Amino acid sequence: MLFADAQGRIYEHPYLRMAGASGARIVSVNPSDLIPLPEYSKLFYMPECSPIGLDPKTERFVVVDEVELGGEKIRPWAVSAFLEPGYVRTHLPAADYSRRSYYLPMWAYTAVGFADERYWAAALQIEYSHRWDPRNYDDKELIPAIELFQSKVYDSPLVRHLIKCATDHHCFAAKNLFLRRWEAPLPISRSCNAACLGCLSAQPDGLFEASHDRLAFRPSKEEVVKIAVSHLEVAEDAIVSFGQGCEGEPLTESALIAESIIGMRRQTQSGTINLNTNGSIPQEVRRIAHSGLDSIRISLNSARHDFYGAYYRPKGYGYEDVVESIKVATGIGLYTMVNLLIFPGISDQEEELESLIRLIEETGLNFLHLKNLNIDPAYYIDAMPDSSSVAVGIKEMIEVLKSEFPNLRLGYFNQPIRKGPRR
Repeated sequence: MLFADAQGRIYEHPYLRMAGASGARIVSVNPSDLIPLPEYSKLFYMPECSPIGLDPKTERFVVVDEVELGGEKIRPWAVSAFLEPGYVRTHLPAADYSRRSYYLPMWAYTAVGFADERYWAAALQIEYSHRWDPRNYDDKELIPAIELFQSKVYDSPLVRHLIKCATDHHCFAAKNLFLRRWEAPLPISRSCNAACLGCLSAQPDGLFEASHDRLAFRPSKEEVVKIAVSHLEVAEDAIVSFGQGCEGEPLTESALIAESIIGMRRQTQSGTINLNTNGSIPQEVRRIAHSGLDSIRISLNSARHDFYGAYYRPKGYGYEDVVESIKVATGIGLYTMVNLLIFPGISDQEEELESLIRLIEETGLNFLHLKNLNIDPAYYIDAMPDSSSVAVGIKEMIEVLKSEFPNLRLGYFNQPIRKGPRR
């Protein structure tokens, strides 16, 4: 078991073993669920959250409120990991959140331990892509690329917004725009029709800080088209994507998106035009699809309407509208992806898995993203409806999906696609 002191220095406990959590339930972690902590992951300590370990003699879980270090007794804090892209956590950290005075910021907290001179995380790799490998994002290359882009390619309010995303928030997609490669962002919306618990760009309740600055202006069609075309025509495996962490819901600007896509395709047929969305307005999904969209990724935390509503807190739409948008997208012939926000102990409940299987059968989607949900674990658990459904385990859930849908691709990243005919 790992613990930290108040300065964030991390120690291994001399006796207690690592434990994990599945939802609110503390569980032992099978060695088969552990992998060496990926190199570009991060370690976090969790102030005021006591670690929970497994006593190997009694096989009972122990809340550790005090440890002795150098003859001094201290209150230890739990330690967790944040995984590099492409990895899905199987367990949450084993921690007591009951006495903390704050909410944890929005990271995907993962159980982590120490053995054989290395850290071990409760996780699995669902997909590797060199396009999202942190080793390919050296900021020494970024600043000259930004200066060159502004002087030789284009400069505008939206470009300057994306410069802040790339430099201050280290958004990989924004960096790609200036490095002229892979997937680049096209944030477009200032408003949203949901109030997600874990919204990255707006936290009006002030429980914790938003991790991105939301777009504060409406871009012009001309600058959206200029930025997109400049990327689509030169970038390797080029994708431009509406719907970013630094904006609201892009479907609230559906007319601007549709007009921009038409403008792009008048100038180039290269690359993939993608829309990341909550899928709340099926008729606008249809409109955008017919303007020349190639792929769509619709986000869900759950295939159960009550769990969906508890997280997204939708305004003027419901879960049924989201399902209809997925059907519209597959029916038209878009490459259709669902971005499933994974939370161990809830995403892998038997009732959830049954609902997810029905959703895939009904919609015929092409790709299922398995993304770790960035949120305070206790905050999310408290907000979800009560359920007695048993959690089968994240690895077991994935194996069931592979068995049930051998042609469904499971992964982590948006895909450059070959264009097919519209229906």
